[in-house]
Amino acid sequence: MNRTEFIIAIAIILFVAFAFGWFAHWLVHRFTRVSGGDMNEIDRMAQALHEAEEARDQAIAYQQQREAEMTNQLHQMEAELSAAMDGLRAARQEAEELRAYIERMNKPG
Repeated sequence: MNRTEFIIAIAIILFVAFAFGWFAHWLVHRFTRVSGGDMNEIDRMAQALHEAEEARDQAIAYQQQREAEMTNQLHQMEAELSAAMDGLRAARQEAEELRAYIERMNKPG
């Protein structure tokens, strides 16, 4: 095998390798290509995901707002309960003092 035959053999081998590589690339591209309908579906799913995330964020904000309102109402009711209990305690004490006074006044002697 002389030099020219060797160069031709190498050229043929390289061309066949190139052809196989190109064919493999074409097969991979053919099977992994995304069609226009699939792209539309992906866009629709992305939009739906975006809307769902916005709805989730709004729900979280609403829940936090309601939680703050409920906490404020709870603190107000606790303050009102404490004031009512203090008032009831004072009223009971006053009633007890009045009972004692009435008993002293009604006691013969």
